[in-house]
Amino acid sequence: MKSLTVNASEDKLSEVLEFIGTELEAAGASPKTQFQIDLAVEELYVNIVHYAYAPDTGDVIIKFNIDGEPPLAEILFIDQGKPYNPLENPDPDITLTAEDREIGGLGVLMVKKTMDVAVYRYENQKNIMTIKKSLH
Repeated sequence: MKSLTVNASEDKLSEVLEFIGTELEAAGASPKTQFQIDLAVEELYVNIVHYAYAPDTGDVIIKFNIDGEPPLAEILFIDQGKPYNPLENPDPDITLTAEDREIGGLGVLMVKKTMDVAVYRYENQKNIMTIKKSLH
């Protein structure tokens, strides 16, 4: 598995996306799949920045692997911030108008809907979020 460690700050988002994008491009992922994965990575990384360490900061390890046939991209986000499972939050009611909906939750809903797998676990004082997406 390839790995990138960055400080959990929004100014590192472009570095994270470049790391993932380079790997997806090399694997021949379609533009649609790359876009879906990029959005999921952005959402999950920004959640870590805003919730895991706030108001302080710490490191985030992003691990990336492609395996199998058809190829499956696997991305892990590992941090030592406060335990936080964004998948536990109730999905927003998308039948309501934007004015009537509570703020938040759409990004995580998008992760749940576009990734083949989205799993959270808390292990050894670490948040570990795993997403997987078929490249074909």
